[in-house]
Amino acid sequence: MSFSFIDTLVKIWNDSGFSAFTWQQGIMVAVACVLVYLAIGKKFEPLLLLPIAFGVLLANLPLAGLMSPESDGQPGGLLYYLYMGVKKGIYPSLIFLGVGAMTDFGPLIARPSSLLLGAAAQLGIYIAFVIAILLGFSPQEAASIGIIGGADGPTAIFLTTKLAPELLPAIAIAAYSYMALIPMIQPPLMRLLTTKKEREIKMEQLREVSKLERVIFPIAVTILVVMLLPAVAPLVGMLMLGNLFRESGVVERLSNTAQNALINIVTIFLGTTVGATAVAENFLKPETLKIIALGLMAFMFSTVGGLLLGKLMSFITGGKINPLIGSAGVSAVPMAARVSQVEGQKANPANFLLMHAMGPNVAGVIGSAVAAGFLLAMFG
Repeated sequence: MSFSFIDTLVKIWNDSGFSAFTWQQGIMVAVACVLVYLAIGKKFEPLLLLPIAFGVLLANLPLAGLMSPESDGQPGGLLYYLYMGVKKGIYPSLIFLGVGAMTDFGPLIARPSSLLLGAAAQLGIYIAFVIAILLGFSPQEAASIGIIGGADGPTAIFLTTKLAPELLPAIAIAAYSYMALIPMIQPPLMRLLTTKKEREIKMEQLREVSKLERVIFPIAVTILVVMLLPAVAPLVGMLMLGNLFRESGVVERLSNTAQNALINIVTIFLGTTVGATAVAENFLKPETLKIIALGLMAFMFSTVGGLLLGKLMSFITGGKINPLIGSAGVSAVPMAARVSQVEGQKANPANFLLMHAMGPNVAGVIGSAVAAGFLLAMFG
């Protein structure tokens, strides 16, 4: 039996991923490295952006087969099986369970008019939808792109897997990137659309909310929303179940698990597998740039919608509402509310808008889920 060292080296090279590596995959590896930098170096939504970035990296290393389906009796790749949780809409709903357990709906219950601000801040969803249609996207694709304006990653993933799964990588990355960039995107719009006098408005302290109100709220919202839009039951149902865990005060262990261990585990699976769908042949298309641009537009118009209704409410109430809380009507809890707080204090150091902004902020979570249910009812 003859042995050739050179032939062995050639065989190792031919069997390796290096020989199959394409320039398109090289670009995607570079994109993954940029996302890793944004997550670690800039701390842009690191809890989700980091697993997404690593998923992009893994999916674009040739011959690894992590997203390969079952074939010829051979098992599929690890991420292929984990992706079933995204494909079947399981992970976004479990994320909402944790979000519900972490969220205090008290400010919304104390001032129900916050629901109007949460609804107004969905404006960008519908504007982006119309523009996407004009650019040639199908209604299902346009609805999936528009939902980026809700600034709610799990909802965007949930809707996209139902209507346009082929667009999931671009939409998921755009949604979470813009959520991370809220402190950069919203303040210029807030200063542009409000006067200094409006930004200086101090709001009265919210009333105390009883435990009975807090317990009834998730039950009532579940019945009302699910009866109205059954398609959105997985999201709203899990969100309100998590909140009931929190407010009931009798299942502390379940509440702690939902808002810590469970949401962390699901976030790892969700982020990594969503990132792994961004393979070069599907991601490097002109449509991806359009989606990213439309997503930014949707996000900006949603902010504008919340601010304009905030200004109207300020006018109607004789200056009792600071319009800055309107921009928090986009979801992104609690970052959008913090931005309202920061901008309010820049105008008036004695201003404390955080709790006032949390009302529209949590209303935005419900608003984006309702918008997703409406779009599913129309195009699902």
